[in-house]
Amino acid sequence: MTERLYLRDADLRSFEAEVVAVDGNRIELDRTAFYATSGGQPHDTGHLVWATGAASVTDVRTVDGHLLHTVAGPIPTVGTPVTGEVDDERRRQMMRTHTAMHVLCGVMWKHWKRVVTGGNMDALSGRMDFEVDQLPEGFAVEVESLCNAEIAADRPIEVSFIARGAAVLDRELIRTKVSLVPASVTEIRVVDIVGLDKQADGGTHVSSTGQVGRLEVVKTESKGKGFKRIRFVLHDA
Repeated sequence: MTERLYLRDADLRSFEAEVVAVDGNRIELDRTAFYATSGGQPHDTGHLVWATGAASVTDVRTVDGHLLHTVAGPIPTVGTPVTGEVDDERRRQMMRTHTAMHVLCGVMWKHWKRVVTGGNMDALSGRMDFEVDQLPEGFAVEVESLCNAEIAADRPIEVSFIARGAAVLDRELIRTKVSLVPASVTEIRVVDIVGLDKQADGGTHVSSTGQVGRLEVVKTESKGKGFKRIRFVLHDA
C-alpha cells in the first residue's frame, strides 16, 4: 500500500517516490504527499517530475485499496523515481477549511451537544449537516461568533496515533452520527483542537486555529425533519 505521508506531516509539499504501477493515465506510487479525496475533503493537485519528463496531477483517489494519481502529460514507467510537488495554495486552503469544519463541529457539540450527519468542503468554503430539530432565532449570528472566538483563541492542533483496540470509538472521538472509521483501520489518527474538539480524522489541518481566518456563516437550511445544514466561507481576516 502507498505510504500516505500527509498523515504525519501536513506541511510536506515535496517528496521523492517510485512508480509501482501504471493504469492508463493513473499512477500508483510507493509513497505520496498528495491527499486522496476522502471524508469530504477533495484531493490535492500538483506535479510529478522525473529525469525525462513531467506531468500535472489532476486527481488523486483510492480505488479498490490503491491510491491512484491521475496525470495529464507523459506517463512514467514502473520503477521510475519521481519527485512529487503538491500545490501549496490549494493544500493550504483545504487545511484551513478542514480545520474550520472541526471548529464548527466542536462548537456545535460544546454548546448544543449536536452531532454531524454529513458534510463537504472545497477551498475556503464548506457545509456541515447536524442532527437538529429547529434552529433558534439568531442562530447563524451566534454560531458564527462562537466559531470566530475559538479561531481567535489560536488553539494549538495536535495529531496523534493510537491502536484501534485502545481507542474508545464513541462520542469521545466520533462526532458524526455514524462512525466513518473503516473496520480495516488498525491505527486511529486523532486530531485534537486542544480544549475544543478531539476526533478520529484522516484529513489535513493547520497547526493552530489562528491560521484559519475569519469564518462567515452564509446560509442555514433545513434538510428534513431533525437535520439542519450550515454553510460557511472563510476570509483572510
